[in-house]
Amino acid sequence: MSSTTPPLTVGFDLDMTLIDTAPGFRQVLRTLGNELGVDFPVEEMTAALGPPLEMMLAPHLPADDVAAAGDRFRALYPDHAIAAVPLLPGAREALAAVHEQGGRVVVVTGKYAPNARLHLDHLGLEVDVLEGWVWGAGKADALRREGASAYVGDHVHDVEGALAAGVVSVSVLTGGCPREELVAAGTHVVLADLRAFPSWLDAHGR
Repeated sequence: MSSTTPPLTVGFDLDMTLIDTAPGFRQVLRTLGNELGVDFPVEEMTAALGPPLEMMLAPHLPADDVAAAGDRFRALYPDHAIAAVPLLPGAREALAAVHEQGGRVVVVTGKYAPNARLHLDHLGLEVDVLEGWVWGAGKADALRREGASAYVGDHVHDVEGALAAGVVSVSVLTGGCPREELVAAGTHVVLADLRAFPSWLDAHGR
């Protein structure tokens, strides 16, 4: 790589791409529901994580209560979700593959950034930049700013963010979106999970 060539930079989504957020999300939803006296359909709500929290809560609460419930969810999150959430297969190796090429890892997530940081620190994931609370096409600003050449995610809205940024969309099947839906959304690459990412990066990363 010449001195004038920008470093390889790869963006990654967090929930259901790098980490299996579902166990922690379930615990927080149950705790929040007990506090509010609301019987959230926990399994249904965790079947396809990715949309912003308030969007997920909205069908189950009066409109005026959604913002406060979202704030309370985020406050409960550190005590109920961090320890319960594991890495997904290949996540650590995927980040290492970028760093081994002298590249930078940028995590761009819809999750509240302080809670996302707790996950990264708890699991010992080394990332160069964390951008939180951005969704869909809104992820494009961070990807462009950091000079990403690819964005890896599990949801059609991750594809939307990658395409809006003009970068390669790499999708994994570890979230709730099937291959056909991701392809229809315009993703360039579909991998079963992140275990396949280092080989893809070696062949196509630059």
